Amino acid sequence: MANYYDIDDVLAEQEFLPVLFQQGAEGVGLFDSGDDANEVEAGAKVELPFCLARDLHVRGVVAIDVPPYFRKVSRTRKEIEADAAHVDLRSRCQYFYELGLKIAPLAGDKSIGPFLLVAFQTRYKEVLVKAHTAASAVASKHLTLLTNEEVKLCEAGQSSTAAFKK
Repeated sequence: MANYYDIDDVLAEQEFLPVLFQQGAEGVGLFDSGDDANEVEAGAKVELPFCLARDLHVRGVVAIDVPPYFRKVSRTRKEIEADAAHVDLRSRCQYFYELGLKIAPLAGDKSIGPFLLVAFQTRYKEVLVKAHTAASAVASKHLTLLTNEEVKLCEAGQSSTAAFKK
C-alpha cells in the first residue's frame, strides 16, 4: 500500500505493469483496449497500474509479469553491468528503484533486489560527483538520465555544495 502522504510513493504505484489474467473478468473491458467487449478473458495480457495489479495478484486474479527492465536477461541489466552511470533509467521507469522494491516480493524474482542494489550503489557515486562538480549545462543533461530518487539526491548534493561555498 502506498504511503498516503508521500506523493512519490503514490506516483510509483501508478506505473503500468504487464499482467496475465488467470481468470476471466466481466465489466472491465476498458483494461484491454483491443477488445470491444466489456470483459477480459482468462489468458489475456494487459497492462495495469501497479496498485491495481498488486491487489488483483493477491486475490489470484492476475499473474504479474516482470517489466522488461527488471528481467534477469535484459538489455537494461547488461547496460548497468557495463556502465551503470550512463544508463537512461528515467526513460524506462521514473520510479525505477521504488517500483523494483515493490515488484520483487510479488514476482518471486530474488535477483531484482541485488540488481537494484548494484545499480543504486554505482549510480550514487556518479550522482554525487556530478552534483558537486558539474557545470549547469552538463548537470541538466545528466539529470535527464536520472530517476526521481536520484534527482532528489543530486539536488541535495547541489544545495549542500552551495551552502558550503557561502
